[in-house]
Amino acid sequence: MSLRRVAAFSVHTSPLAQPGRGDGGGMNVYIRSLLSALSRAGVECDVFTRHEDATVPAIVELEPGIRVIHIQAGPVAAIDKEDLPPLLDEFALRTRSFIEREGIHYDALHAHYWMSGVVAHRLKHELGLPLVATFHTLDLVKSAAGIADIAPQRVAAERSIIACADLIVASTRDEERDLITNYGADPARVEIVAPGVDHTVFHPGSRTAAKRSLGLGDRNVVLFAGRIQPLKGGELAIRAFHQSADRTAMLIIVGDPSGQHGVEELQRLQALVRELGVERRVRFVGSVAHDELANYYRAADVCVVPSHSESFGLVALEAASCATPVVAASVGGLRSIVDDGRTGFLIDSRSSLEFAAAIDKILSDHDFAAELGVNAVLRSERFSWNATAVRLRRAYGDLAVREPVQCR
Repeated sequence: MSLRRVAAFSVHTSPLAQPGRGDGGGMNVYIRSLLSALSRAGVECDVFTRHEDATVPAIVELEPGIRVIHIQAGPVAAIDKEDLPPLLDEFALRTRSFIEREGIHYDALHAHYWMSGVVAHRLKHELGLPLVATFHTLDLVKSAAGIADIAPQRVAAERSIIACADLIVASTRDEERDLITNYGADPARVEIVAPGVDHTVFHPGSRTAAKRSLGLGDRNVVLFAGRIQPLKGGELAIRAFHQSADRTAMLIIVGDPSGQHGVEELQRLQALVRELGVERRVRFVGSVAHDELANYYRAADVCVVPSHSESFGLVALEAASCATPVVAASVGGLRSIVDDGRTGFLIDSRSSLEFAAAIDKILSDHDFAAELGVNAVLRSERFSWNATAVRLRRAYGDLAVREPVQCR
């Protein structure tokens, strides 16, 4: 198949959204970076997302060959992700009307996240196009980690999409195993395509200069970057920092509240900081522009990623690309990024004392930390968005020789 144009779907969050704010996170970075790389490889992409800001045009050209198309479903206003499922049929109907009105021919539909999958699954049958699905997170995996989605239909929807998708893109072997074991995915239709990192933005630099630019002086810095929601493990990061032996270090928390209970989670974390008496050494920064995040990685002596689950973990990869050692939970895709003992540490438990001990090993030995940083950069060089686009384009092309999957 000479694939020329793909319709991508990111219903609940726009690739225009700033990561770390609202529902914007690693998936936004993934979609925007991937589409840009695909465009450079000769594949034009339209990404359909819900219109929630009247000041933003209905169609935005991100760069040549990439458009963001805003579809009205419900009010043109931000609403909680949890309230979106009833609007998916309207979104699918209006998307089909747009495609038919514009006379656009797509070679494939690529859904990102389960709600987008619901829309693209319907359009697969209505338009007769192959369906590609990337889930980013899976409800059964989150539930096993104690963080269940409140949408009662999510698991059934994921099963339905997986049963009918012509290609399922997994970021790691762990995710591939979850898709096959927990959801009965056909192994022949699961392709592992690792995400990448933009090495022109995320690269080593002067840690001293980065610290000074952020007003941090020469003290040790621990970084937590991610949306403020229980899944990301902010409480564990704070407790580990409090138990660290370095009583002069700073903890920088980058990210905004996300999800229905995000504000409540932020207030809970701020209360915990006061309760532990470390408010003078903890700074809540809020979200920052994605390219500005590189300066925070360079300023940090260690980046903590204590997520309950991660299909991949772009924060860990971006930090590594900036020569910053990572202390991460040994879950999901983080195990494919962090080489335990060589680029950082993987922690098998939810013990804040174990996280603190790993942090202290790095903060107390600058030569060891520097060695970890060098190894981290070398490991990060395995990942690039251009390589991701090449692998995905090849997988797209394989759809031409496959019999289309029909719903079981």
